[in-house]
Amino acid sequence: MSRAPQSNEASASASASIPARLPTVLAADDRDELDFLGDGQDTDGGDASLPSSPLQSLRPPGDGRFTRRNGSHSPLRRPNSANAKDVDWQTEGPGRRVGYEDLTAIDWIFEYTKERQRQRVLASNAVGLVGHAQRFLDASQVWVVLILTGLLVGTVAAAIDITTDWLADLKTGFCSSGPEGGQFYLNKSFCCYGYDQGSKCVGWKPWSDALGVHSTIGKWVIEYLFFITFSVTLAYCAALLVQEYALHAMHSGIPEIKTVLGGFVIRRFLGTWTLVIKSIGLVLAVGSGMWLGKEGPLVHVACCCAGLFIKLFSNIRDNEARKREVLSAAAAAGISVAFGSPIGGVLFSLEQLSYYFPDKTMWQSFVCAMTAAVVLHALDPFRSGNLVLYQTKYSTDWHGFEIVPYALLGVLGGIYGGLFIKANMAVARWKKSRPWIRGPMTQVVAVALLTAIVNYPNLFMKVQSSELVSNLVADCSKVLDDQIGVCKTGAASAGTVVLLVLAALLGSCLATVTFGLQIPAGIILPSMAIGALTGRAAGIMMEMWVAGYPALFASCAPDAPCITPGTYAIIGAAAALAGVTRMTVSIVVIMFELTGALTYVLPIMVAVMISKWVGDAFSRHGIYESWIQLNEYPFLDNSDETTIPDVPASHVMTHIHDIMVLTATGHTMASLNSMLEMHPYRGFPVVSDAAEATLLGYISRAELSYNIRTASRPPRSLPPETEAFFRHQPLADPISTLDLRPWMDQTPLTLPSRTSLHLVVSYFQKLGLRYVLLSDRGALQGLLTKKDVWYVLNGADETPRSTAVASGVAVGTDDAVAVADPLSVAEEHRGLLRGGDAPGVAMADDDGASIL
Repeated sequence: MSRAPQSNEASASASASIPARLPTVLAADDRDELDFLGDGQDTDGGDASLPSSPLQSLRPPGDGRFTRRNGSHSPLRRPNSANAKDVDWQTEGPGRRVGYEDLTAIDWIFEYTKERQRQRVLASNAVGLVGHAQRFLDASQVWVVLILTGLLVGTVAAAIDITTDWLADLKTGFCSSGPEGGQFYLNKSFCCYGYDQGSKCVGWKPWSDALGVHSTIGKWVIEYLFFITFSVTLAYCAALLVQEYALHAMHSGIPEIKTVLGGFVIRRFLGTWTLVIKSIGLVLAVGSGMWLGKEGPLVHVACCCAGLFIKLFSNIRDNEARKREVLSAAAAAGISVAFGSPIGGVLFSLEQLSYYFPDKTMWQSFVCAMTAAVVLHALDPFRSGNLVLYQTKYSTDWHGFEIVPYALLGVLGGIYGGLFIKANMAVARWKKSRPWIRGPMTQVVAVALLTAIVNYPNLFMKVQSSELVSNLVADCSKVLDDQIGVCKTGAASAGTVVLLVLAALLGSCLATVTFGLQIPAGIILPSMAIGALTGRAAGIMMEMWVAGYPALFASCAPDAPCITPGTYAIIGAAAALAGVTRMTVSIVVIMFELTGALTYVLPIMVAVMISKWVGDAFSRHGIYESWIQLNEYPFLDNSDETTIPDVPASHVMTHIHDIMVLTATGHTMASLNSMLEMHPYRGFPVVSDAAEATLLGYISRAELSYNIRTASRPPRSLPPETEAFFRHQPLADPISTLDLRPWMDQTPLTLPSRTSLHLVVSYFQKLGLRYVLLSDRGALQGLLTKKDVWYVLNGADETPRSTAVASGVAVGTDDAVAVADPLSVAEEHRGLLRGGDAPGVAMADDDGASIL
């Protein structure tokens, strides 16, 4: 691995009078809000690639913001305490930057370099009590954000739990006011609070009683109609809010969170409005009774909460890498309040979400998850002392012969997960290919109507998923009021098994078509419910077998319960969740924290392990990775074991003949602006000249377009014919010319073109790179972007750029794809190869390479 070589002229630039180079640590002061936390619109209505606001601290050339010694830059050194900015930024810094564009990847190396330089400047000023106080305040900012995030996440989760339960119960009745009643805003549990289990709650009024219907058939019809009406209405309102106010609030959000934590920028995805709509829409969607859960969306909600507090501190707000460390911790808080499992939340963030998870992030995740769990426990939304409705305890141990049915549940969980992913992906692709069903509102209403019709007749499907799981995992020896009939014994058990299996099959079908609708919807709780239904059925059958053939089970005490069906439900839920998500360790810990039974960790581990093996036999991706692949997000899993073709990088790179390359000189502001208007590329390699193509650096579209716009406006107001260059020009007037070197990455990561593709992919995965330039002996040969590598890893024979001209797809040289009209693309390439009117717009070398 090498860095781009610098020519003698480029090296001589150190002694030239060039425009002031902004220290990398100060680049944060000038960064606009063009990131995934932004809520506002672009202020100037200009090119989408430009920052939404001008740099406020931009200084004219020669303002002294870089250090020179005897006419040249000083060697790399530690800044002294007298002058914190006394640093050789030419040597240390990779260049100046503006905010990232929407749907582009961040530069991890740049962000961490900027943070290290900021820390050096801060350390140099740490003199005396005031200096140490400044360092303490700086270090405490991230902890303030984490604690505030945990407090808000716990509060929002409690509000969602309470409101969801009320809306869910509203489908069947309401809490009547009166001497023996409560208040209308109370759900059934709170309305009947204080009544003994098994006694009638007179304060709760079914809709049939409120309308004065007394016949059995009439009551059933009225309550059925109310159930359907409320379900469809709630689902429609959720879809309407998402459609009209925040499209980013749809779906689970976990695939997008994984992509963002991997270094991708999605503007407004974590904005304030997204938080509001996601929370309200989640309450409505879950309350409708559709087969979806709130666990996954709570991760998105938690990250949105963190986004609110990140904006308060510029040191975190202006560094994309530090943002993602905080978001990893916030994601752990989301799972913590979803399952009441702080440790499981930390492991979930580590195993499923985080792209980069250093030791300090684990500690930060633990603090944030713990804070959220403490707040949720203090608010006690279920008035039971439990963080979630389906927490339970078991007093009995398992027997050795039960490991066989536990393993079979693992097999069933893996089969369910594999089939569910394939079916869900097939439904998603089918909807995209059918224009007549693309209306998101129509889809939501249709699925909500079907779900309500199917759910009501089956008692196991009629209740909310969280309440269903709570009843399925319960120990019957501690249940006084068996409301849904899971504790029946004798001959009635056979009918219960049939209903449980039927509910599992119907629930699987409904969850398949529900996950992916344009509403906030998670898949974790539905998968757990389906697995718990199957597990409870298996547990009841084992209980019947032991009772019918006691001689086969000598380890069972004759006068004591031998089988606890609730434990089979827990293990079935874990197996189904592992089959869908392909997680392992975090699921085991979450289930342990839910049950508190250390003795059942081993059976859960066995079931989860087998489920993952069986699921991997269907496909190597879990449900979240499958949606990332379906949406073509440029996410490279650094733990992915995908087989990489054993070829050199030159076989899949975009050759220099097919990319837009800038020469060091020969440009004007007008020619560069024309080039930006003609071509949608996200970045441009810079070479010495067309003949030798010696690589000098790389400049992105955002920096180039920003500089042209800024230079043409006051105070500089340079005319369009102003000379622009990327290499030292000793005779150039710094006042009347545009020097773009400070904004160019003069040390881009380069590799020889014969480097193994396997090694190149490793660099992309481990370093989070956006692009790699490939050169031989300093001469540019081509480039590979993150998107190119993604296509190769996902089975594409060629990268998109290799067929850009033939297919009419214009692809940027960064990590995003821009689709253009085939005719216009062909015209652009003809103009590029034949040359243009403006100086430096287009010229071709002898090999036909397009170089500017």
